[in-house]
Amino acid sequence: MSQNALFYGGVVWVAVLLGIVVIKVATSRTTGQKILALDLLTLVLIGLLALVAGETQRSDTLDAALALALLSFVATLAAARYYENRKPYE
Repeated sequence: MSQNALFYGGVVWVAVLLGIVVIKVATSRTTGQKILALDLLTLVLIGLLALVAGETQRSDTLDAALALALLSFVATLAAARYYENRKPYE
């Protein structure tokens, strides 16, 4: 099996996961479920960026994945705290 077949298989797998997660975001009933589904969506996108970084051997794509991971972490913490207390930070 060639390297390209593995890469394209991984991209197809991540694309299927991305579609499933988008459907989960759209069908979530509670705000907590939506927060969790959006966090999962960013994790799938980070995986896709890591796949592309591995294929192209470029570090800027991996830097983008790292920045997205950090922003996602902070955004999830802020959304969860706001969801819990229903007020912004004091």
